[in-house]
Amino acid sequence: MSDDAPLIAATLAGDSAAFGQLVGLYQDRLYNSLLRVVGSAEDAGDIVQDAFVQAYVKLDSFRGSSAFYTWLYRIAFNLAMSHARRGRKTASLDDMKSLAGSEPVDGQPPPEASLEQCEQVQMLHAALNQLSAEYRTILVLRELDGCRYEEIAEILDMPVGTVRSRLFRARLALREALTPPLHVERILDTR
Repeated sequence: MSDDAPLIAATLAGDSAAFGQLVGLYQDRLYNSLLRVVGSAEDAGDIVQDAFVQAYVKLDSFRGSSAFYTWLYRIAFNLAMSHARRGRKTASLDDMKSLAGSEPVDGQPPPEASLEQCEQVQMLHAALNQLSAEYRTILVLRELDGCRYEEIAEILDMPVGTVRSRLFRARLALREALTPPLHVERILDTR
């Protein structure tokens, strides 16, 4: 039985605070994933909100054959793909800065190393934004969110073999988009 099962049962019994706990558990991770997929903080926030609304409304259709988180991701990524079909916005410089995150301050590496790492993160995010939504989504799910192939297959509603082949092509496309090439082997291993 899933750790989320008691919260789901309580929500279905009318306890809206239980659903609030589910939102608290998954909202940040879902937002961060969608931010990388759609490239806009505002759009990612809107999609996350819509995904939770749909999940709440459709919760009685959740069969429990997968993890709640996987089911929620599927809803969110379907919404993100619908959003992308309606017209993809170009990412602004401010959006790129928010995608790159803030530079960690620990005092150990020299400033040049931190600057180089920040530039590499920005280049990686810019290369991700050049990819098709299909490739970007599968890379985010596997490489950044650490989803298993089976979870990705369920989220994207495709066979595991298709996930593997698309992930392979997505990795190749990302390597081609990276100029100059980054040392991304630790990010893009062949798990």
